Amino acid sequence: MEPKKIRINGADSITLNVLEWSEEGVPIILLHGFSNESRIWDDLIPGIAQHYRVLALDQRGHGESDWHPEAAYDYDDFVADLEAMVEGLGIDRFVLIGHSLGGRVAMLYGGRHPEKLAGLVIVDSAPELDARGTTRISLDTAANPDPTFASVAEYERMMAHAYPAATPASIKRMAIHGVKPTENGRYMLRMDTAFRSAIAGADAEAIAARQDANEKELWRSLGKILCPTLVVRGAASDVVSADIADRMVEDALKNGQLAVVPQAGHSVMTDNPEHFNIAVENFVLGS
Repeated sequence: MEPKKIRINGADSITLNVLEWSEEGVPIILLHGFSNESRIWDDLIPGIAQHYRVLALDQRGHGESDWHPEAAYDYDDFVADLEAMVEGLGIDRFVLIGHSLGGRVAMLYGGRHPEKLAGLVIVDSAPELDARGTTRISLDTAANPDPTFASVAEYERMMAHAYPAATPASIKRMAIHGVKPTENGRYMLRMDTAFRSAIAGADAEAIAARQDANEKELWRSLGKILCPTLVVRGAASDVVSADIADRMVEDALKNGQLAVVPQAGHSVMTDNPEHFNIAVENFVLGS
Protein backbone atom coordinates (compact mmCIF):
# COMPACT_ATOMS: atom_id res chain seq x y z
CA MET A 1 0.00 0.00 0.00
CA GLU A 2 1.13 3.54 -0.76
CA PRO A 3 -0.73 6.62 0.47
CA LYS A 4 -1.84 9.70 -1.42
CA LYS A 5 -0.36 12.97 -0.17
CA ILE A 6 -2.80 15.79 0.53
CA ARG A 7 -1.71 19.35 1.31
CA ILE A 8 -4.24 21.21 3.45
CA ASN A 9 -4.43 24.51 5.28
CA GLY A 10 -3.75 24.38 9.00
CA ALA A 11 -4.08 27.20 11.51
CA ASP A 12 -1.86 30.32 11.35
CA SER A 13 -1.56 30.10 7.54
CA ILE A 14 0.70 27.04 7.66
CA THR A 15 0.33 24.07 5.32
CA LEU A 16 -0.02 20.54 6.65
CA ASN A 17 0.83 17.23 5.03
CA VAL A 18 -1.73 14.39 5.27
CA LEU A 19 -1.32 10.83 4.04
CA GLU A 20 -4.60 9.38 2.79
CA TRP A 21 -4.34 5.59 2.83
CA SER A 22 -7.92 4.82 1.81
CA GLU A 23 -10.89 6.83 0.64
CA GLU A 24 -14.02 4.92 1.71
CA GLY A 25 -15.78 4.65 5.06
CA VAL A 26 -15.87 6.63 8.28
CA PRO A 27 -12.61 8.60 8.61
CA ILE A 28 -9.91 7.65 11.08
CA ILE A 29 -7.40 10.43 11.80
CA LEU A 30 -4.01 9.43 13.22
CA LEU A 31 -1.88 11.86 15.27
CA HIS A 32 1.76 10.96 15.98
CA GLY A 33 3.85 12.05 18.97
CA PHE A 34 6.76 14.42 19.56
CA SER A 35 9.66 13.93 17.10
CA ASN A 36 7.79 11.30 15.05
CA GLU A 37 5.80 11.69 11.83
CA SER A 38 2.85 10.13 10.04
CA ARG A 39 4.69 6.98 8.90
CA ILE A 40 4.95 5.82 12.53
CA TRP A 41 1.51 4.25 11.99
CA ASP A 42 2.40 2.16 8.92
CA ASP A 43 2.10 -1.22 10.65
CA LEU A 44 -1.44 -0.40 11.79
CA ILE A 45 -2.72 0.76 8.41
CA PRO A 46 -3.33 -2.54 6.54
CA GLY A 47 -5.73 -3.90 9.16
CA ILE A 48 -7.99 -0.84 9.21
CA ALA A 49 -7.72 0.74 5.76
CA GLN A 50 -10.19 -1.66 4.16
CA HIS A 51 -12.84 -0.61 6.68
CA TYR A 52 -12.14 3.10 7.22
CA ARG A 53 -10.94 6.17 5.37
CA VAL A 54 -7.52 6.42 7.01
CA LEU A 55 -5.77 9.80 7.25
CA ALA A 56 -2.38 10.20 8.96
CA LEU A 57 -1.35 13.79 9.73
CA ASP A 58 2.16 15.20 9.94
CA GLN A 59 1.62 17.61 12.82
CA ARG A 60 3.08 21.10 12.50
CA GLY A 61 6.85 21.18 12.78
CA HIS A 62 7.09 17.48 11.88
CA GLY A 63 7.42 15.37 8.75
CA GLU A 64 6.48 17.24 5.58
CA SER A 65 4.23 19.80 7.28
CA ASP A 66 5.36 23.41 7.65
CA TRP A 67 7.50 24.66 10.50
CA HIS A 68 5.82 27.56 12.26
CA PRO A 69 7.81 30.78 11.69
CA GLU A 70 7.38 31.87 15.32
CA ALA A 71 7.67 28.38 16.84
CA ALA A 72 4.02 28.19 17.93
CA TYR A 73 3.91 24.65 19.32
CA ASP A 74 1.54 24.79 22.28
CA TYR A 75 -1.22 22.20 22.58
CA ASP A 76 -3.79 24.75 21.44
CA ASP A 77 -1.85 25.25 18.21
CA PHE A 78 -1.97 21.53 17.41
CA VAL A 79 -5.68 21.39 18.27
CA ALA A 80 -6.31 24.35 15.95
CA ASP A 81 -4.58 22.47 13.12
CA LEU A 82 -6.78 19.43 13.70
CA GLU A 83 -9.87 21.63 13.68
CA ALA A 84 -8.73 23.18 10.39
CA MET A 85 -8.05 19.75 8.89
CA VAL A 86 -11.48 18.40 9.85
CA GLU A 87 -13.21 21.48 8.45
CA GLY A 88 -11.07 21.63 5.32
CA LEU A 89 -11.75 18.00 4.42
CA GLY A 90 -15.47 18.34 5.18
CA ILE A 91 -15.39 15.62 7.83
CA ASP A 92 -18.52 15.26 9.99
CA ARG A 93 -17.78 12.48 12.50
CA PHE A 94 -14.63 10.42 12.77
CA VAL A 95 -12.46 8.16 14.90
CA LEU A 96 -9.38 9.82 16.38
CA ILE A 97 -6.20 7.98 17.38
CA GLY A 98 -3.33 9.85 19.05
CA HIS A 99 0.00 8.82 20.57
CA SER A 100 1.88 10.79 23.26
CA LEU A 101 1.73 14.46 22.14
CA GLY A 102 -0.93 13.41 19.66
CA GLY A 103 -2.86 11.73 22.45
CA ARG A 104 -3.01 14.93 24.46
CA VAL A 105 -4.12 16.85 21.36
CA ALA A 106 -6.81 14.20 20.89
CA MET A 107 -8.00 14.55 24.50
CA LEU A 108 -8.30 18.31 24.20
CA TYR A 109 -10.06 18.09 20.85
CA GLY A 110 -12.49 15.50 22.22
CA GLY A 111 -13.33 17.69 25.18
CA ARG A 112 -14.03 20.67 22.94
CA HIS A 113 -15.84 18.78 20.16
CA PRO A 114 -17.36 15.62 21.68
CA GLU A 115 -20.06 15.53 19.02
CA LYS A 116 -17.44 15.02 16.29
CA LEU A 117 -15.95 11.80 17.65
CA ALA A 118 -17.35 8.37 16.88
CA GLY A 119 -14.46 6.78 18.76
CA LEU A 120 -11.16 7.70 20.41
CA VAL A 121 -7.91 5.81 21.02
CA ILE A 122 -5.37 7.37 23.41
CA VAL A 123 -1.97 5.69 23.05
CA ASP A 124 0.40 5.98 26.02
CA SER A 125 -0.71 9.49 26.84
CA ALA A 126 -2.48 10.95 29.85
CA PRO A 127 -3.33 14.16 31.71
CA GLU A 128 -0.59 13.35 34.23
CA LEU A 129 2.75 12.07 32.96
CA ASP A 130 5.44 10.15 34.81
CA ALA A 131 8.45 12.38 35.47
CA ARG A 132 10.79 9.50 34.62
CA GLY A 133 9.66 9.50 31.02
CA THR A 134 9.32 13.26 30.48
CA THR A 135 12.79 13.86 31.96
CA ARG A 136 14.26 11.08 29.79
CA ILE A 137 12.79 12.63 26.64
CA SER A 138 14.06 16.09 27.61
CA LEU A 139 17.57 14.79 28.32
CA ASP A 140 17.67 12.76 25.10
CA THR A 141 16.62 15.83 23.11
CA ALA A 142 19.14 18.03 24.92
CA ALA A 143 21.90 15.64 23.93
CA ASN A 144 21.01 16.22 20.24
CA PRO A 145 19.24 19.61 19.96
CA ASP A 146 20.09 20.15 16.28
CA PRO A 147 21.60 16.94 14.94
CA THR A 148 22.70 16.24 11.40
CA PHE A 149 23.92 12.96 10.02
CA ALA A 150 26.34 11.77 7.37
CA SER A 151 23.83 9.20 6.13
CA VAL A 152 20.42 7.69 6.77
CA ALA A 153 22.25 4.67 8.17
CA GLU A 154 23.91 6.85 10.81
CA TYR A 155 20.52 8.17 11.87
CA GLU A 156 19.18 4.63 11.93
CA ARG A 157 21.90 3.66 14.41
CA MET A 158 20.93 6.57 16.66
CA MET A 159 17.26 5.57 16.48
CA ALA A 160 18.14 2.00 17.45
CA HIS A 161 19.73 3.41 20.61
CA ALA A 162 16.82 5.77 21.32
CA TYR A 163 14.17 3.06 20.72
CA PRO A 164 15.81 -0.07 22.16
CA ALA A 165 12.60 -2.14 22.16
CA ALA A 166 11.41 -1.18 18.66
CA THR A 167 11.39 -3.74 15.87
CA PRO A 168 14.17 -3.46 13.24
CA ALA A 169 11.54 -2.74 10.56
CA SER A 170 10.15 0.15 12.63
CA ILE A 171 13.62 1.60 13.19
CA LYS A 172 14.44 1.44 9.48
CA ARG A 173 11.15 3.11 8.53
CA MET A 174 11.61 5.89 11.10
CA ALA A 175 15.11 6.51 9.75
CA ILE A 176 14.00 6.66 6.11
CA HIS A 177 11.13 9.06 6.75
CA GLY A 178 12.66 11.01 9.63
CA VAL A 179 15.45 12.86 7.79
CA LYS A 180 15.95 14.80 4.58
CA PRO A 181 19.11 15.72 2.62
CA THR A 182 20.71 19.14 3.02
CA GLU A 183 22.65 21.21 0.50
CA ASN A 184 25.98 20.16 2.03
CA GLY A 185 25.27 16.45 1.53
CA ARG A 186 24.35 15.67 5.12
CA TYR A 187 20.91 14.78 6.48
CA MET A 188 18.79 16.77 8.90
CA LEU A 189 15.70 15.88 10.91
CA ARG A 190 12.25 16.53 9.47
CA MET A 191 11.42 18.37 12.68
CA ASP A 192 11.62 22.04 13.60
CA THR A 193 14.83 22.64 15.53
CA ALA A 194 13.10 25.44 17.47
CA PHE A 195 10.61 22.94 18.89
CA ARG A 196 13.44 20.57 19.81
CA SER A 197 15.38 23.42 21.43
CA ALA A 198 12.40 24.35 23.58
CA ILE A 199 12.12 20.78 24.86
CA ALA A 200 15.87 20.41 25.26
CA GLY A 201 16.12 23.60 27.29
CA ALA A 202 13.43 22.61 29.77
CA ASP A 203 14.64 21.37 33.15
CA ALA A 204 12.64 19.19 35.53
CA GLU A 205 11.14 22.23 37.25
CA ALA A 206 10.02 23.78 33.96
CA ILE A 207 8.55 20.47 32.81
CA ALA A 208 6.60 20.18 36.07
CA ALA A 209 5.28 23.74 35.79
CA ARG A 210 4.11 23.20 32.23
CA GLN A 211 2.52 19.90 33.23
CA ASP A 212 0.59 21.52 36.09
CA ALA A 213 -0.77 24.18 33.74
CA ASN A 214 -2.23 21.56 31.38
CA GLU A 215 -3.27 18.83 33.80
CA LYS A 216 -6.61 20.20 34.95
CA GLU A 217 -7.88 20.98 31.45
CA LEU A 218 -6.90 17.52 30.23
CA TRP A 219 -8.77 15.79 33.05
CA ARG A 220 -11.80 18.02 32.38
CA SER A 221 -11.59 17.13 28.70
CA LEU A 222 -11.72 13.41 29.43
CA GLY A 223 -14.90 13.95 31.44
CA LYS A 224 -16.59 15.62 28.45
CA ILE A 225 -15.82 12.85 25.96
CA LEU A 226 -18.92 10.78 25.19
CA CYS A 227 -17.73 8.28 22.58
CA PRO A 228 -16.24 4.83 23.26
CA THR A 229 -12.60 5.39 24.20
CA LEU A 230 -9.69 2.96 24.32
CA VAL A 231 -6.67 3.81 26.47
CA VAL A 232 -3.61 1.87 25.31
CA ARG A 233 -0.61 1.65 27.64
CA GLY A 234 2.73 0.01 27.07
CA ALA A 235 3.32 -2.41 29.95
CA ALA A 236 6.85 -1.04 30.40
CA SER A 237 5.98 2.62 29.81
CA ASP A 238 7.87 5.21 31.85
CA VAL A 239 5.53 7.97 30.62
CA VAL A 240 2.07 6.73 31.66
CA SER A 241 1.78 4.92 34.98
CA ALA A 242 -0.62 2.02 35.56
CA ASP A 243 -2.45 4.03 38.25
CA ILE A 244 -3.10 7.00 35.95
CA ALA A 245 -4.26 4.74 33.10
CA ASP A 246 -6.70 3.05 35.49
CA ARG A 247 -7.95 6.42 36.74
CA MET A 248 -8.57 7.60 33.17
CA VAL A 249 -10.75 4.58 32.40
CA GLU A 250 -12.47 4.07 35.75
CA ASP A 251 -13.01 7.64 36.96
CA ALA A 252 -12.73 10.15 34.11
CA LEU A 253 -14.08 8.63 30.89
CA LYS A 254 -17.78 7.91 30.53
CA ASN A 255 -17.20 4.99 28.16
CA GLY A 256 -13.58 3.91 28.53
CA GLN A 257 -11.64 0.68 28.40
CA LEU A 258 -7.98 -0.17 28.89
CA ALA A 259 -5.58 -2.30 26.86
CA VAL A 260 -2.08 -2.98 28.22
CA VAL A 261 0.34 -4.08 25.50
CA PRO A 262 3.06 -6.45 26.74
CA GLN A 263 6.73 -6.05 25.84
CA ALA A 264 6.21 -2.40 24.95
CA GLY A 265 7.36 0.89 26.40
CA HIS A 266 6.13 4.37 25.51
CA SER A 267 6.42 3.82 21.74
CA VAL A 268 3.84 1.05 21.80
CA MET A 269 3.23 0.81 18.05
CA THR A 270 6.93 0.30 17.25
CA ASP A 271 7.83 -1.89 20.24
CA ASN A 272 5.10 -4.50 19.82
CA PRO A 273 3.17 -3.77 16.62
CA GLU A 274 1.47 -7.16 16.58
CA HIS A 275 -0.26 -6.82 19.94
CA PHE A 276 -0.82 -3.09 19.50
CA ASN A 277 -2.60 -3.71 16.20
CA ILE A 278 -4.76 -6.43 17.75
CA ALA A 279 -5.85 -4.10 20.56
CA VAL A 280 -6.72 -1.23 18.21
CA GLU A 281 -8.35 -3.41 15.55
CA ASN A 282 -10.53 -5.17 18.12
CA PHE A 283 -11.70 -1.76 19.31
CA VAL A 284 -12.32 0.02 16.01
CA LEU A 285 -13.65 -3.03 14.19
CA GLY A 286 -15.85 -4.12 17.09
CA SER A 287 -14.46 -7.66 17.25
